[in-house]
Amino acid sequence: MTTSLSRQPLLAVLRPRNPQRALAEVELLHAVGWRHVELAWTAPWLPTLIPILRKRCPHTHLGAAGVITSRQLRQVAAAGLSYAFMPIWQPELLLSARDLGVTLVPGVFTPTEVHQARCHGCTMVKLFPATALGLYYWSQLRAPLGPLPACIAAGGLGPETALQWLHMGAVDAVALGQKLFGNLSLGDPVLRQRLGDLVTAANGLQSASRQSVFSRSPTDRDKSVAPFPYFDLE
Repeated sequence: MTTSLSRQPLLAVLRPRNPQRALAEVELLHAVGWRHVELAWTAPWLPTLIPILRKRCPHTHLGAAGVITSRQLRQVAAAGLSYAFMPIWQPELLLSARDLGVTLVPGVFTPTEVHQARCHGCTMVKLFPATALGLYYWSQLRAPLGPLPACIAAGGLGPETALQWLHMGAVDAVALGQKLFGNLSLGDPVLRQRLGDLVTAANGLQSASRQSVFSRSPTDRDKSVAPFPYFDLE
């Protein structure tokens, strides 16, 4: 997934109301070239839907979002998903994820949580809610904290603001949720064009001028990070 994110620093976070809607949303994103989709792990029908999504959308990397309990984590592992995201910092779940073979990316907000995630060996974190902290928050942490994990900004980002965060090099990737589809129907050609344009624009930002952590070799990363290989998505 690290390599894939370095090529396309976009993730969609979906909270579909029913299986039919979930399938339609993922199929639309797959058709226009989105490669990373998280499904909010709140519905009982999600585990049975995963095999169908994989068959119909083979080029999409599926993961779980909003994982905050051990039960959710076990369900994610049983469904065969290899990665999941937390909106919070909960180190106990990180240890459980290691045992289950799931890459669990923690949510961070404060400098203390960022430092704790790094000390626990996390090579990737989700900054949440990102818009509450601002465009320059992550870069301002580098001076006092030193080299940081790869950062995915999430929470409150829309299509325009997400591209701004990427263009400024504020973070390594962005996740879009409720604002991704807006009020447009899934069959609206305007929506299809918008989603495709986002992919094209984000892919174009992956250049030598944007030094993403995803593109660095392991030797370029912080030597002080504790060795927890299961958090290294490479």
